[in-house]
Amino acid sequence: MKLLNTVGEFFALDIGTSAVRIVQLAHQGKADTWSLLRYGYAPIDVKIGTSDAPEDQRKLGEVILTALGQSGIKTRDVVVGIPSNKTFATVADLDKMSPQELKNNVRYEAEQFIPMPINEVKIDYALLGDSPTDPVKSEVLITSVANSYSEARLDMLEGLGLNVVATEPDSIAMLRAILPTNATGGAMVFEMGDIASDLVVVKDGAPRLVRSIPVGFQTLVKTAMQNLNVESNQAEQFILKFGLAPDRLEGQVVKAIEGSLDQFVSEIHKSINFFQGRYADTPVASVLVSGYGAAIPLFSDYIGQKAAIPTSLANPWQKVQMNPADKEKIAPIATQFGVALGLAQRTKVL
Repeated sequence: MKLLNTVGEFFALDIGTSAVRIVQLAHQGKADTWSLLRYGYAPIDVKIGTSDAPEDQRKLGEVILTALGQSGIKTRDVVVGIPSNKTFATVADLDKMSPQELKNNVRYEAEQFIPMPINEVKIDYALLGDSPTDPVKSEVLITSVANSYSEARLDMLEGLGLNVVATEPDSIAMLRAILPTNATGGAMVFEMGDIASDLVVVKDGAPRLVRSIPVGFQTLVKTAMQNLNVESNQAEQFILKFGLAPDRLEGQVVKAIEGSLDQFVSEIHKSINFFQGRYADTPVASVLVSGYGAAIPLFSDYIGQKAAIPTSLANPWQKVQMNPADKEKIAPIATQFGVALGLAQRTKVL
């Protein structure tokens, strides 16, 4: 993994569990301002998107090539997101050392934090600053991914004729797109995916707590199917059309999925409390909802009320200029592009 390396001209590839999303951006003259060059989108059967079987990986490759062909992108250099359930991320306090010493020693230092044998994972890191609890130590964000997963994914993409120039955890990448430029203070980004959700608490724009929870949009769909006695497609339509409005369908949808919704609220509380235990002087002032959470009507209002914290919809396109035709086409799926846009906005050098 390379968290922040410059990679030149490339496109971003987000391989989700229900869709492939591709984005290529051009950096404008002003800092953190971009224009949309090309994009692609292709749905995936969730069974394929969550399978490691060779035949399903072959089908996944076909979907990627379909999305790439639709986009018209010519370069084969690609930056790829790594699903959060395949990565481990933690913030550790390490003895202060020079950048070169940190580079030489981080693998040894990380061994005590990584829940897998150190020789079975790829490790990357980013220096965040001084530790809030020990003045002689530094905060370092450490991320890891199993060699078996990263090598299999690399082989699959190279087999499609792509050149992977960098990889990055989805939960880290999305922050570039979702957070405002020069963000300060504490905030949470809540990204609801298909089968899991990411909760990232940031301080001054940098991640200080990164969690993935096994509850996502499909959790809500399954709950609605059971409690409303409807098929999967109808449950999805009810949730995305009527959302959590108490006056739509006599409030049946929100009543049907309230138990699952409260799982999200509980995890948000846990994350905020953990963060505040370490950063007592930096309150979490807001929650930004992205992914499927931003597509469900009144979801952010529900979270804000239940969690008692200001909550609003994230706009992953806030730094990107596009023509009206593209904007109209993307609108129905716009909330799903946070990871792809974040990957496409990589410019910093480690």
